[in-house]
Amino acid sequence: MWRKYTAEFLGTILLVFFGAGAATLILGYRIFGTSLAAGIMVIAVTFGLIYAALVYVIGPISGGHVNPAVTFGAFISRRIGLVETVGYWAAQLAGGIVGALLLWWMMRTSPLYNKARIGLGTNGYGANSILHISAGGAFLVEVLLTTFFVLVVLSLTREEASVAVSGMGIGIALALANMIGIPFDGASVNPARSLGPAVVTGGAALSQVWVFLLAPMAGAVLAAVINFLVHPVPAGLIGRRKQAGDAAAPSPMPPPEPE
Repeated sequence: MWRKYTAEFLGTILLVFFGAGAATLILGYRIFGTSLAAGIMVIAVTFGLIYAALVYVIGPISGGHVNPAVTFGAFISRRIGLVETVGYWAAQLAGGIVGALLLWWMMRTSPLYNKARIGLGTNGYGANSILHISAGGAFLVEVLLTTFFVLVVLSLTREEASVAVSGMGIGIALALANMIGIPFDGASVNPARSLGPAVVTGGAALSQVWVFLLAPMAGAVLAAVINFLVHPVPAGLIGRRKQAGDAAAPSPMPPPEPE
């Protein structure tokens, strides 16, 4: 189990470092000038590419969740157990904080960086939202986007799904969620991605992070319910409950073919 937890910890560090890093450079430093649309596209693609890469790299070890909402969806879908779920959550949340600390450490090497003004790619609503949406609006956006994303993950990690295309498909789904979500609230879809930068930044980002911790988990529940309706349990699910004579339950992501 320690290999799975370590993979989730390191994977979440990389996700936050690259994804929130792109958000900091583009939305904080405005390196694209007045072209907000181009900046949003770059952030979205960065999140999508790093997630796709992580699915391929650590997927065979831990399933490549790097997201407490994905782990919750896998738990509700009976792909992993309670103890493993809690361990994943601890590793992911810790990884999110460490990734944000590493990003902040790197940003501080620039004399132009000011944490209060530039931030660290945090999520937010009200004055911290490009569209100035309310807390309720941010909650709704996160529930809908996370439902979509987790449903894609659960669908692309069934036993009959293609391992070769699953990572890219999941990465594209995350990129799409970010494209539409960033103008609303910065697009979380991942409590670990939100908690890390909020803890390091503090202030309003930390006071508003509750939305981005709870809403994605609610979206994961809806995604699991929809997945049950589309793909009946337990047929076709990777982590169906262990029956007598079964081997140990595999990870939620398809494992590599044995040599």
